[in-house]
Amino acid sequence: MPIIKKSGIITLCGRPNVGKSTLINTLVGEKVAIVTNKPQTTRNRICGILTRGESQFVFVDTPGLHKARTRLGDYMVNVVRESVADVDAVALLVEPIPNIGEPEAQLIARVKTLGCPAVLVINKGDTLERKDKLLEVIQLYSQEHDFQAVVPISAKTGEGVEELLGVLEGFLPDGPQLFPEDMTSDQPERQMMGEILREKLLLSLDKEIPHGTAVEITRFVEREDEVIEVEATIYCEKNSHKGIIIGKGGAMLKKISTLARQDMERFMGTKVYLQTWVKVKENWRDNPAAIQNFGYHQD
Repeated sequence: MPIIKKSGIITLCGRPNVGKSTLINTLVGEKVAIVTNKPQTTRNRICGILTRGESQFVFVDTPGLHKARTRLGDYMVNVVRESVADVDAVALLVEPIPNIGEPEAQLIARVKTLGCPAVLVINKGDTLERKDKLLEVIQLYSQEHDFQAVVPISAKTGEGVEELLGVLEGFLPDGPQLFPEDMTSDQPERQMMGEILREKLLLSLDKEIPHGTAVEITRFVEREDEVIEVEATIYCEKNSHKGIIIGKGGAMLKKISTLARQDMERFMGTKVYLQTWVKVKENWRDNPAAIQNFGYHQD
């Protein structure tokens, strides 16, 4: 293995559903962040680690900056603001639309205050019918801030990602590696199991219900036969939601659990025995103790 000569921390930020989690998975080459087409999928700060050549990148995936409506929402917005501080560079992800919304304006203001290098990453290039639209987006954002670089990409197809890595590598300071070479995320396996289950809730349930769910992994044991036993409790905010999550004859919970178990097995590389329960904890998103108990707390 080459000796690591450069390493640094790069924050990915942007509005909800702009593709931050998809990009971090593409950059790292492995699924380290859950992905759905619903906003506010990411709740916590997640690190994705890429070691290649003489460089180590530590990418920080943040929740999308949105208008908070609960204490959990306040926490998520604060995570974004804090994640832009004390990093070596910021990658602001935007959609290929010539309009700067309030979330983008807030993040640009934060970057200006900190004075750290910033790259404008225009994602979802694969959705553009006319590439000249990109010029409008670039001109608009260039008037707002002097970005060190502008890189159009598609996190979904991988187009432009190599170019983005080349640009970001230029911001890595000299220094030793921060994580072991084979590490792709700083998330404990137990936490990743909970995130995988939460992803399946988001994918399988409609409207507000999945956003009011939290997952607690109450048991995580590796047996001698290499099977991993996982017990998880899904919390929701209303009895009516509990019924929907369980479904008729337990069908919905079985579907969610099966999808989660299959993904857990892919992630762990071994068999997983998963048991799930559903409990009601009313208004937990506005309860500071509950928010902290579910792992949403800052260092």
